[in-house]
Amino acid sequence: MIPIDFSSELWLWQAEKGSWHFLTVPEEESDAVRLFAGPRRGFGSVKVRVTIGGSTWKTSVFPSKERGGFILPVKKAIRTAESIDTGDRVAVTLEVLE
Repeated sequence: MIPIDFSSELWLWQAEKGSWHFLTVPEEESDAVRLFAGPRRGFGSVKVRVTIGGSTWKTSVFPSKERGGFILPVKKAIRTAESIDTGDRVAVTLEVLE
């Protein structure tokens, strides 16, 4: 799999039952995710391997009508390990998994 590199600003989405941090995958890189993705999973998600700094983990990206392209959730353990917070610009390497 060819790595997809991008940078994006970490943002907070708040809901009635909690809050989550996300990075928006830019349009061109979202097109690459669509190109390499196999059949989509629940909610149109695509399984990926993500690297931010020294942290690598598996998760899924989700399509977003509001932001266009895909959004990538970033869990607290990663935000803590990489010392990133809402509003920070984050360099990401993403690999689509089959």
